[in-house]
Amino acid sequence: MPSKDTDTGTGKGGSIIVETVTRLMVPFIQLFALYVIIHGAGGPGGGFQGGVIFASSFVLYVIAFGIVKAGNRFSERANIVLFSTGVYIYAGVGLLCILFSYGAAQFLNYGYIPLTHHFEENRALGMDLVEIGIGITVMAVITSIFFNLVWKREEVGEREGED
Repeated sequence: MPSKDTDTGTGKGGSIIVETVTRLMVPFIQLFALYVIIHGAGGPGGGFQGGVIFASSFVLYVIAFGIVKAGNRFSERANIVLFSTGVYIYAGVGLLCILFSYGAAQFLNYGYIPLTHHFEENRALGMDLVEIGIGITVMAVITSIFFNLVWKREEVGEREGED
């Protein structure tokens, strides 16, 4: 039975069961996405897969609560900041590798970054940073594409309804 006090952005009431399950599942989906991102360098998964899983939590939120509430929760400005941050992390790690390799073109050869005293630990930390940057970027891009498609569909539906 739809709740009368919930506005999903389309003028329809949402299901209290769907909304409650979504509120419970979104944090677990996002936590699993972070797990996939962090453990992607040493096993299955990685930044791209984790970013897609993270973006799917926003898709679920849009399905349950509507585009208006989702847009209020995750603004386009925040999305642009996250997209830029992910790209800067990825490029920054590559640039640090080049700078600390003393002229040799070692883009993303993580062992040259002097984070610790051990070459293997430097490589692991560098790979984790790159995976985090990729995950943030993929999440932001997929979320942006999805939001743009949904907004476009909403605009087309409103224009057709006026005729």
